[in-house]
Amino acid sequence: MKANTTSWVVTGLGAAVTAVGATALTGAIGAGVVGFGVAHMVLGVLDMFRPSVRNDS
Repeated sequence: MKANTTSWVVTGLGAAVTAVGATALTGAIGAGVVGFGVAHMVLGVLDMFRPSVRNDS
């Protein structure tokens, strides 16, 4: 799988987890699930901008 595809998958999964936490769960558990999803979205977006390192030996 390409690196950019992986970043999109992580970001999309984070969006799905955030949506589930925001709609289906309440209280502290819901807030924790939303935070977990947002963290995945942030990490996925940051991974898209990370320079790739190629070792052509």
